[in-house]
Amino acid sequence: MIPIKTLQPVRSKAYVTYGLIAVNSLVFLWLLTQSQQQLGQTFYALSAVPCEISRNFFSVETLLDMFRSMFLHGSWMHLVGNMTYLWIFGRNAEDYFGHRRFLALYIGAGFLATLTEIMVNAGLCVPMVGASGAIAGVLGSYLLLYPGSRVRIMIIFFRFFPRFYNIPALVVLGFWFIIQLFNGITSLGASTLGGGVAFFAHIGGFVAGLVITFIYLMFNPPPDRTVYVD
Repeated sequence: MIPIKTLQPVRSKAYVTYGLIAVNSLVFLWLLTQSQQQLGQTFYALSAVPCEISRNFFSVETLLDMFRSMFLHGSWMHLVGNMTYLWIFGRNAEDYFGHRRFLALYIGAGFLATLTEIMVNAGLCVPMVGASGAIAGVLGSYLLLYPGSRVRIMIIFFRFFPRFYNIPALVVLGFWFIIQLFNGITSLGASTLGGGVAFFAHIGGFVAGLVITFIYLMFNPPPDRTVYVD
């Protein structure tokens, strides 16, 4: 199940969303100029490494590592997957929150996502890289803002036959979260020496987005939740 777009109209320019996509892409292009050895050194120097942060949590360097991790990606697929989700769901969220509040949501969810992974896997000595924790926060926020919004998804049958469906965001994002939760729970106790997916960062970011948006909606009017269909 691959999201393609939402049918919810975007009424303002999503400058922050586009800016984040541009910055992440430029950073990745910079990483491509490095050798494999240099790349490993860069990841260890600039990103969050749970086993190091858990020993020295209260420091400026730790905050910088957690922030910089959000802009580092390990491959083209990693980058494109994350930026696609940000482009699909980020624009509507930014449309509602406004530029500055959306950026605060993104960065705040990113920090809380990284913190969640560190709490669960404090002994992990592999760099955490990627924007997926912050983007998971955007997904959690979108779920509360536009639960009935239709999301165009593509399902490929037998590897050759794509079919397109318009599914409520509640179903699409709820299913995404259940998959992350299942994979996170089943990964507990598994070897992480070679790295892998930071499922608990996804879980923590998603929940952070839900909570932040829930609190915000307590004091502010909800968005226009008109359901648009083709």
